[in-house]
Formats: sequence, C-alpha cells, structure tokens
Amino acid sequence: MRVSKITNFCEKSEMMTAVQQLKTAAPLYASIDAGGTTFKCAIIQDGNGVLASLRVPTTTPQETLEACRKFFQKQADDGAKACAMGIASFGPIDVDVNSQTYGVILDGPKDGWAGTDLKTFFETSLSIPVAIDTDVNGALLAEIEWGSAKGTRSVAYMTIGTGIGAGLFANGGLIGKPNHPEFGHIRLQRHDSDKDFKGVCSFHGDCLEGLASASALTARFGNPINITENHIGWDIEAFYLAQACNTLALSLRPEKIILGGGLMLAPHLLGNVRSQYANLTNRYLNQSLQDIENLIVTPALGDDAGLYGGVYLAKNLHTTSP
Repeated sequence: MRVSKITNFCEKSEMMTAVQQLKTAAPLYASIDAGGTTFKCAIIQDGNGVLASLRVPTTTPQETLEACRKFFQKQADDGAKACAMGIASFGPIDVDVNSQTYGVILDGPKDGWAGTDLKTFFETSLSIPVAIDTDVNGALLAEIEWGSAKGTRSVAYMTIGTGIGAGLFANGGLIGKPNHPEFGHIRLQRHDSDKDFKGVCSFHGDCLEGLASASALTARFGNPINITENHIGWDIEAFYLAQACNTLALSLRPEKIILGGGLMLAPHLLGNVRSQYANLTNRYLNQSLQDIENLIVTPALGDDAGLYGGVYLAKNLHTTSP
C-alpha cells in the first residue's frame, strides 16, 4: 500500500468525481484508530491512501461513537462506502474472535468505557463487517506489512501515548492470542530522581504505564510540548522506556523494537532511549551501537500506524470472509 493522503478533493460536478473514479479501482476500507485521547477515522484505499479522515475526541462512548458513525455514514452517502471496517482500539478489550464478547472494551483505566461494544455498534449502525484488535497489535501488523518491520520474523511494537501497550509477533503470528499482552503494567526500577512520584495507573500506580505514559509525564512536568529538550523529565522517561526495551529484547529476542505513539514524536527521545538501553545492557549479547540503532526504531508509518492497522484488519476480514 502506498501511504499518502488525498483529502478535500471531492467537489461536486456533472462529471464523475475523483472518489467515484477511485472507488471503481480497488476496495475501500473504513479504519478507526481508537485511542484514549482521540479516535482517528478514515476511508482508505489500496494504492491511494487516505481519501477522507476525521479526528474525534475520546469523551463518552455515546458521544464519541456517534460522531464516528456520522462520519462514515456521510462518506457512504457520498459514494465512498467501505466494504469492511477495522478498529485498532485501546485496551483492555476482548480480541478473541470466538468469544461472545469479541470487540467489547473490558474494565481498565479509561473511565466509563468498560462494557462498550465497538463491534456491535458499528456493524449494526453502518451495516458493515468489523474486525477488531488492540491499537498496538494493529500498528504492529501494519508495520510488518508496509513499514519498518517488513521482512522481519520477530518484532515488538510499543506505543507510548495516553497509556502504554505492546504487541509481540513471532513464529508467524501475534503472541498472546486469543488474548493480548498487557505489557504496560510491568514493574520497573525507579529512576533516582523519580522516587516520590506515585504514578498515574489507577490499578498499579507506578507500573510502566503509570510512570512513562504521556499522562504520567504530563502529571509531573506539564504538557510534553512545553518541556525543554534538556529537562530531567526526558531522562526519566528514556530510562523507563529503555528498561521496557531491555525486557523485550531479552525475552522475545526480536529483530525490531518499534516505539510509536504520540510521545515518540519528540525528536530527541529516541536517541536518549537508545543511549540508556546501551547503558543497561552493558555490552551484553555483543550489541554494538549500530546494532541498537537497527533494533530500536520508530514506525515508518509514523502517527498513522494505528490507522493503517485498522486497514490491515479490514482488508484481512474482507479477503478471508466467505
């Protein structure tokens, strides 16, 4: 899939519109990257990228899902009806396709969302088949298909946003199925300058998510956008993420560890994580600095990795359904 953005080009006229021309060429897929802060919605087509998109704030289930429904319904009314939908969602969520509650968000840190049935809502309201996995599993699958993990046999993807999660792939499939990993809740060694912070996880306090998510960084130091590059907060953040990478590297032995999510948009953070990872491993496994640079990377699909994860799920559903 060529990743590109084609938006705001569908002007009405007596001639066939651009969308009408495109929809005859290849299937259209509906995708939702359902994050704890924002639901990103898009209609995407093989070879032509994003045809239309919308960001919806993650507020209440009723308000958020209805706004998403209206967007996709409008696209269908305008001639861009998708053949399938993929949702890459925050968790915990039931991702067992054989479960009676497949697609239902479980009890977790996101207040008010437990019991929300994403699959049933969109299948019923839009008359479209829906496939669902975690946001990080979706992003991982997209990176394997189109991004920085293409051609790898084992890879870990960790997303650092409102929360933290990880997807793991090895031996030809996602690890943890029919469930999904809850890597964001592992325990860590505390940074010497961060001993008193209690953490923001409502279940565990100072787990990985409680200490290193964007929510945790904001709780300590304010909006990450306003934190200067040399601030101690970034060293603390990198120290925790380096520990997480170390755990992944020693347990899964992946060819790639991809760090995604909003916090990784900070341009200096990746280098800091690699440096602290090198300190932690202390030359164990004979990893050179170049080896570490090749191991710990950011997603080639950038901030749209989750959105293209939804496309992967939708496409797989469409092509494998009877």
